[in-house]
Amino acid sequence: MIKREIALADNNTALLLYGDLNKNLTAIEKGSGVTIQVRGSQLTVSGPKHEVELAASAINKLQELIRSGYPVYPSDVAYALRILQASPKANLKEIFLDKVYITAEQKVVSPKSINQKLYIDSIRNNDIVFGIGPAGTGKTYLAVAMAVSAFVSKQVRSIILARPAVEAGERLGFLPGDLAQKVNPYLRPLHDALNSMLGRGKVADLIEEGSIEIAPLAFMRGRTLSNAFVILDEAQNTTHEQMKMFLTRLGFNSQAVITGDITQIDLPDHRQSGLIEAAKILQNIKGIAFNHFSEVDVVRHHLVQEIILAYAAKETLPPPRRPTPRKH
Repeated sequence: MIKREIALADNNTALLLYGDLNKNLTAIEKGSGVTIQVRGSQLTVSGPKHEVELAASAINKLQELIRSGYPVYPSDVAYALRILQASPKANLKEIFLDKVYITAEQKVVSPKSINQKLYIDSIRNNDIVFGIGPAGTGKTYLAVAMAVSAFVSKQVRSIILARPAVEAGERLGFLPGDLAQKVNPYLRPLHDALNSMLGRGKVADLIEEGSIEIAPLAFMRGRTLSNAFVILDEAQNTTHEQMKMFLTRLGFNSQAVITGDITQIDLPDHRQSGLIEAAKILQNIKGIAFNHFSEVDVVRHHLVQEIILAYAAKETLPPPRRPTPRKH
């Protein structure tokens, strides 16, 4: 057990670091397993050596973020600790201060992990990018943020978001309404992401004028998508034919991001996922980048990370052995 004294830059920095009702300090204690005592702008961090070093590093780097104008919240503390646990020398400013977009509610969209930062940089530097990993890792949300940023800055003229409606299969006919109404529930996550970026009214206007299109993947067939930022979500549910069709739609001055979770494939009859196949076939083509996420990159409720790990452990266990019948 050791103690480390940390002097913060000034009282204002200290107040912002501590957070409302000291919630940021509580998050540091909980996330690193230390005890923190406060005396003005002086902190005393106590605990096992490794944990104290982690907490001290996080405090110093979060202090740098605050002095750069970044508002730190308890969720940021959790992300920072997770990053520093995996990579102690990580530059938090380089990650957190990479502003992808500022939403209609004035929230800054920025990467929250090293893999998210690599993903954003890949989208900036490649025409086709694959984001593969579990739910909650920001694959679709960050892709939509990049699409909106490109559209607002007039780098592209339209945003096209597509999803395979595989979950419905032949059951679409049992849903009420016309075709658009039948498939709309499968496209709702894309609507939600756009609404959070631009505001519901603005999104409705842009859809009405055709600048934003949200449609089932089947609607892409036979088209050439030029001057567009195109996102294919839930790509693990594409077939070989669908993935090939989508990738060959790309026209001039267009960019595509393909996202999916290969642990949640809903294809019938055990058909091979077009996403898994594409990752094998296209790996070495220049201009196509693959980014892989893990439970470390989850940016939802902290229990989501634990749930993913628990399921992964269960699914990799060998099947239980059947008892050998006794001979009578």
